[in-house]
Amino acid sequence: MPTEVAPLRRKPVQQRSAQRVERMLESCAQLIDEVGYDGLTTTLIAERAGVAVGSLYQFFPDKRAVVQELTLRNLDRFVQTVSERLDRIELAHWWDAVDTVFDVYLGMHREIPAFSKLHFGDVVDLRLLHETKDNNAVIAEKLTSLISDRFGMPPGELELPLSVAVEAADAVLHLAFRRAPEGDQTLVNEARELVRGYLSSRISEDQPKDLPAPR
Repeated sequence: MPTEVAPLRRKPVQQRSAQRVERMLESCAQLIDEVGYDGLTTTLIAERAGVAVGSLYQFFPDKRAVVQELTLRNLDRFVQTVSERLDRIELAHWWDAVDTVFDVYLGMHREIPAFSKLHFGDVVDLRLLHETKDNNAVIAEKLTSLISDRFGMPPGELELPLSVAVEAADAVLHLAFRRAPEGDQTLVNEARELVRGYLSSRISEDQPKDLPAPR
């Protein structure tokens, strides 16, 4: 499901250009961890990446666009990782997928540079991932597509409950990471129980008895 934003002015074609863009993104992530989004500048990104600031402007109009591209890539990574894990493991019930989603999100929060500061972009713009939809709405749609495809469930049955679940989890997890850099485990557990309990009360238990085998 493509988003409708295009932070890159032009996509790098040559390998050298692609490598420069990657260095810019890596440098952006490092700097956000060090100085935050407010302290970030295109000059700092260019200096850290070892490129002229004019080279940065060939690909990005401003620092927001650099962060936007970084966040979109993190979103793709999140969805791909969740999908791969769902394909590898045996699930007793569809709502067991909730644990997988939580585990991937928490892992990225703890391991991916700048993710703990940016999450999926709300600190920059509530519509960083899409021109007309809130960031959490984009996440909910991605998860709806994943779970619908994996378990053969109608997307219409999932859309509203998953939207509410994403909002609830986002709020509690933000609190968990405000309480502790690695995430207050008690609050993380509460978020899991909150979402699992809510979804199990809102979405039908009728599902195929034989779930698809992991690919």
